[in-house]
Amino acid sequence: MKSVVTTVIASADAAGRFPSSSDLESVQGSIQRAAARLEAAEKLAANLDNVAKEAYDASIKKYSYLNSKGEANSTDTFKSKCARDIKHYLRLVQYSLVVGGTGPLDEWGIAGQREVYRALGLPTAPYVEALSYARTRGCAPRDMSAQALTEYNALLDYAINSLS
Repeated sequence: MKSVVTTVIASADAAGRFPSSSDLESVQGSIQRAAARLEAAEKLAANLDNVAKEAYDASIKKYSYLNSKGEANSTDTFKSKCARDIKHYLRLVQYSLVVGGTGPLDEWGIAGQREVYRALGLPTAPYVEALSYARTRGCAPRDMSAQALTEYNALLDYAINSLS
C-alpha cells in the first residue's frame, strides 16, 4: 500500500541512497497531520451511509436524464450499482485518510477506471458531481475540525480530478 513513508523509502531505495532531509520532512509533515486525517476518517465512517446517499441523490438530481429508459441509471440494478460505486469511492477516501497517502484510491479506485467506464458506456460526470457534493457538504466545525476537513477535501479533490 502506497503511503508517504513507503513512497519516500521506495524513492530513496530506487535512487540507491538514504532518505534525504527533505524526504524525512515530508514524512514528519505526514505524521503531524495524522491526527486530523484519523479524525476525518472516523467522522466519515460514522456518517458514510448518509454522505453516500446524499451524494448519490445530488448527482441524480443534476443528471436526471440518466433515469430514462436505456440510460446508465434506468433500472433498480443500475441505481444500486451507481450508489455502491459512490460509497466505494468514499470508503477509499477513508482508507487513504488512514494510511496518509493516495494508495487505496490509486490502486482500487483510479487504476483503469476510465477504461472500465468507457467500455461500459458509463459517464463519469455523475460521479464527479457526487464527490463534489460530498466535498461541499463538509463543514468545519459542524462535521469535523478545519484541519481534518482540509485532509478530507484534498483526497476528494484527488478523486474528482482522476474522474474528470
